[in-house]
Amino acid sequence: MSSKPVEPRSIASQLVFLFASAAALLLCCGLGVLYWIVVRHAFEEDRVVLADKVFAVQADLRSGGGPHLLRDELKALHGGERAAYWVRVIDPAGKTVAETPGMSRWLPPELFRPTASGQPVDYQTGGRLFSLVSATEEAKGKRYLIQVAQDRSEDEEFMMEFGFLVAGVLTVGIFAAAIIAVTVTRRGLRPLAAMTRSLKRVGPNRLHERVPPAEWPRELQPVAVAFDEMLDRLEDSFTRLSQFSADLAHELRTPLANIRGEAEVALARPRSPNEYETVIESSVAECARLSGIIDNLLFLARAEAAESTVQLSLFDGRAAIEKIASYNEAIAEERQLTITCHGQGEVHADPMLFGRAVSNLVDNAVRFTADGGAITISIATNSDGAEITVEDTGCGVVADHLPRLFDRFYRVDPSRSSEGTGLGLALVKSIVDLHAGSVAVSSEPRKGTRVTLFFPGRLGLES
Repeated sequence: MSSKPVEPRSIASQLVFLFASAAALLLCCGLGVLYWIVVRHAFEEDRVVLADKVFAVQADLRSGGGPHLLRDELKALHGGERAAYWVRVIDPAGKTVAETPGMSRWLPPELFRPTASGQPVDYQTGGRLFSLVSATEEAKGKRYLIQVAQDRSEDEEFMMEFGFLVAGVLTVGIFAAAIIAVTVTRRGLRPLAAMTRSLKRVGPNRLHERVPPAEWPRELQPVAVAFDEMLDRLEDSFTRLSQFSADLAHELRTPLANIRGEAEVALARPRSPNEYETVIESSVAECARLSGIIDNLLFLARAEAAESTVQLSLFDGRAAIEKIASYNEAIAEERQLTITCHGQGEVHADPMLFGRAVSNLVDNAVRFTADGGAITISIATNSDGAEITVEDTGCGVVADHLPRLFDRFYRVDPSRSSEGTGLGLALVKSIVDLHAGSVAVSSEPRKGTRVTLFFPGRLGLES
């Protein structure tokens, strides 16, 4: 059972999510620190005010009036059930000598437990929050226990309201960050949408379309350059493919036309057996030419698709070129051509492909060298590999034709279409490419042509 492929998230959604998340994190940290500072400040302020209140009560006890004066002050300053501070003074016998009215109902004396640090203790009852603190003071030879409570219910309500305010601001901030992120992302990706529209206009008949890099942001300029380079390659390949199709049609049409024409002439009236034999022989020759074209095209297609198997081995290069030279001795003697071999060395290559490449070069040299000319096959080796050179004294090639000399079906003289198929040098180039080698050609009109093949050695192939 095949699982449904996961659809990738868009760049826009990822940018919005990351921006909103980052903004939410910053808002949380900022507002959290603000909340902590405000609450901490309020808490410390309450502690200071509570300590001042205890100090004031101690001062009143030390005054001449003593606890009786303090009791009268507490009655006069009593603010009802919502008093901010509650004070109680207990004598050494445990008797309450002064107390804020109503304090015993909310805060019995046993709730106040002295702490080692003297810090207030929070206590909550009846929905109200109190801070309790105990202290002692000596007055008129007696040590009194002072209990002071601070009503912090309003502070707690303020902290809750402030917390809700902070949460509200945080929520609004996150939504605002998301909206800003969507707006900024859409604006930032607008050039990418424009580039997409430009690329959609590219088609088989509009391969000349380009995406000028200077018009796009710096982040998109490498993409624009890469697309332009890709379009250059596609346009070049499309042009070459169109030319190749036209050349192929021309090459196949010629032998087929010859076969058909000869057959129609032969069938126009009764012929003798010898005449029919001549027509059949001609048709067989044309079929052999067609077969050669097809075989060469198949080899080139497999070479470009990396389907050809290269059986590399180390063999004697001098023996290989001498064998190739001997194949052409008959035609060389007939046309008074001299074929000589020079040099020594071993070649690391596929012997069959090596022989095919060099044979094609020698065949070309024989075809385009005038009677009485000379052809030289040389081999030289070094640490990088082997160089095989085929040089002739033929008609030569004009410099304008050299760049396209290894193209399929390309001929320097199109009028000489009957001589060869125009695939020999293309085969040579494909064989050299299969070996990760190189080919170079130099020529002078009416002086000759020199073609050099380089086959790398073992170290060169491994590197």
